[in-house]
Amino acid sequence: MGGIYRLLQFVALCFSQRIHQCRIRFNTTLAKAQCYGFAFASIPFASAEVPEKAYLFPHFYWNGDSGMHLAWSRDGLSWELLNDGKSMITPVVGESKLLRDPSVARGPDGTYHMVWTDSWGSKTIGYASTKDFINWSEQKTIPVMVHEEGAQNSWAPEVFWDPDAENFIILWSTTLKGEFPETALSNRRPTRNHRIYCTTTEDFEHFAPTRLYYDGGFNVIDAVLAKDGADWLMFVKHEQLSPTTQKNIRLVRGKTSHGPFSAPSDPISGDYWAEGPSPFKLGDYWYVYFDKHMFNAYGAVRSGDLENWEDVSETLSFPKDVRHGCFIEVDRSILEPLLAL
Repeated sequence: MGGIYRLLQFVALCFSQRIHQCRIRFNTTLAKAQCYGFAFASIPFASAEVPEKAYLFPHFYWNGDSGMHLAWSRDGLSWELLNDGKSMITPVVGESKLLRDPSVARGPDGTYHMVWTDSWGSKTIGYASTKDFINWSEQKTIPVMVHEEGAQNSWAPEVFWDPDAENFIILWSTTLKGEFPETALSNRRPTRNHRIYCTTTEDFEHFAPTRLYYDGGFNVIDAVLAKDGADWLMFVKHEQLSPTTQKNIRLVRGKTSHGPFSAPSDPISGDYWAEGPSPFKLGDYWYVYFDKHMFNAYGAVRSGDLENWEDVSETLSFPKDVRHGCFIEVDRSILEPLLAL
């Protein structure tokens, strides 16, 4: 009777919690139940429940002290936490040992490379890699701006695999004190006057010299790339507060991953502050997620032609309090062990 009692306990648990958290354990319970003469032919096994393709959303909470957390989705719109909401990796490197603004890119060998903001005012960014989002390499810092005495920060790094150049591009925003005086007071004070910088690497051991990547003539942060056929898209946050407030997402286009770049589009986000864009293609539409940080909420817009954008924030279902993350497509072999945690 003990086995039957445990089965009934499990069924009750499935009704009281999200079903996907029970699917992996169900196989073991089902096998035990069959030993007692029960048959559940109408209930599918876990392998049938886990989709062939799904999406992950690495993100952080509050100030980034707790590290990187994961959510997953079948459709890119409705998201649920993995690992019971617990951190997948806790930061141990960097000036402040934070893990903010995680960005992840998959290399051609199947390794996932993650970079992040490790402090509000450091000249380094954090880095670690993984094959499965469960087991991680040793963390380290990448000294992207240590050569610049006037560098005030290294914010929101983004990493991308460039299939044309066969290397990784890392972008981030930095204020170099005294540079770009024409926008020095565009965001309260001269120490928050950003431009986008970059480096490239093939192995995350050796890095090309840091260089200015994008100066559109305005205060800019949170640059993120996406491939669109032979062309490249770059979504950025216009960071200007005065003389007129922007704080919105713009689209810039390039013929290569390193430009030359077009003039920025009109704002694609709405009448609210938005940052941390994360673009991806779903069906016929380009979606761009962003952090509506003044409302402690996530939002999104979509477009079928990259010209006309509609706000679809109301169609999203995100866990409470998620901050600046990124969008990754994964297959069942990655997702299934994560669901079992």
